[in-house]
Amino acid sequence: MTCDVLARAGLQAAACPDMATLIHEMEAGAGALLVAEEVLVETDLAQLAEALRRQPPWSDLPILVLARHGAPSSGLQRVMERLQNVAVIERPVRVATMVSAARSALRSRQRQFEMRRVLADLHDEDRRKNEFLATLAHELRNPLAPLRMTLALLSRGEPQASATRRHYELMERQIDHMVRLIDDLMEISRITRGKVALRFSPVSVKSILDDAVEISRPLLVAGDHVLETRCEDDDLVVRGDPVRLTQIVSNLLNNAAKYTPPGGRILLSARREDGHAVIAVADNGVGIAADMLEAVFDMFVQVSGTSKAAQGGLGIGLTLVRTLVRLHGGSVRATSPGLGRGAVFTVTLPLCIEAPVRPRGAPESEPAETLLANHVVLIVDDNRDAANTVAEVLGAFGASTKVAYDGPTALRLFDDIRFDTALLDIGMPGMDGYELAARLRASTPSAPLTLIALTGYGQDKDLDRMAAAGFDHHVLKPVDFHELLKLI
Repeated sequence: MTCDVLARAGLQAAACPDMATLIHEMEAGAGALLVAEEVLVETDLAQLAEALRRQPPWSDLPILVLARHGAPSSGLQRVMERLQNVAVIERPVRVATMVSAARSALRSRQRQFEMRRVLADLHDEDRRKNEFLATLAHELRNPLAPLRMTLALLSRGEPQASATRRHYELMERQIDHMVRLIDDLMEISRITRGKVALRFSPVSVKSILDDAVEISRPLLVAGDHVLETRCEDDDLVVRGDPVRLTQIVSNLLNNAAKYTPPGGRILLSARREDGHAVIAVADNGVGIAADMLEAVFDMFVQVSGTSKAAQGGLGIGLTLVRTLVRLHGGSVRATSPGLGRGAVFTVTLPLCIEAPVRPRGAPESEPAETLLANHVVLIVDDNRDAANTVAEVLGAFGASTKVAYDGPTALRLFDDIRFDTALLDIGMPGMDGYELAARLRASTPSAPLTLIALTGYGQDKDLDRMAAAGFDHHVLKPVDFHELLKLI
């Protein structure tokens, strides 16, 4: 009769003649149990309690007990003590009460399954994040090894000029590699949070391909790859940020170069299709398993068995690609015949009918030595090596420099010397760069002083704090001296 009542309410129920059947149905996936008080004698109660104890940690199966009217019996007391998540319904029970209690129990059970999915996703994400951090530590250590060895060679004496130049070029390459890794981390954080500002304009697809090839050429050459470029229509124009569009294609080319064995073939193509520009990067590399074609675009995911082929990457380039493509109103997908049989990444972007904007030529500027002549610069950083090397480089370009290793010393120098520019570290103990900048601005509100933050902090909230403190510009560490010289 109870099954009929629940069935009329749209609830599926099964009548169990004994405790063994009940436990079997429970383990098969029952959403709730409805048990008469009289059934739960000691032996059956012990069996049910043991079955419930075997539930996974996320599970707490709801149990509805139909009890006699009046004061609870000793048997019901034992039930309440031995079982969890029990609701007691007194008989006689109204149909509406029975149905309502069953629905409530099933909703509770459904929420548990939803929580199980959340916990499983969090566990999976945590595992991928740990793998990613291990990869990050490995990839950051890789460039440090040749840097340390090169420094050991240089410290042994005065090497020949040709050897010195080779060592310096090696160190510059390795530092550039580390900077790219760190920039990728900052970039993915900003872009995935929607904190990147895109500068839209009509852009020629052919120019995007040309610029991307130029950026990726060193990696393609290093892998001894054969690159073929096909643009079926030179008049393809899309509306987007040219820098970010180039970044999309260059990341796909870099990805193809990394996961294609030396001497492989890579095809970069563009065509018109149904009002869209379709850009594809195809390779004959390691390929992608069918179950990973969507996952390769997710954060912290690396295709199993291909980490050694990555050749110094963090595996977040495809996440950047997907996010940037979506910000341009497009889509990206991966296809592959299978492992060892290559892959194709296809980007689809809406076409634009406007003519592409042609970049203007760069304005002529004075040499850096002329710009820094008679220029007085204050450098403030608690890292003495960092402060001294910045001062030494600026001095080599004609600037007059003073160095302070903390905020109070910088304020005292400021009382005696008129500075044109102050380069301030942010993360200093005691008086940090924000406070120092604000005090310098307050002490000389009308002086033509340029404040530049030399910092490792580059998130949006950090940039807002720098602007509020009075900084004019910021340069991320490690400092690109060409950028710094142009800025000054």
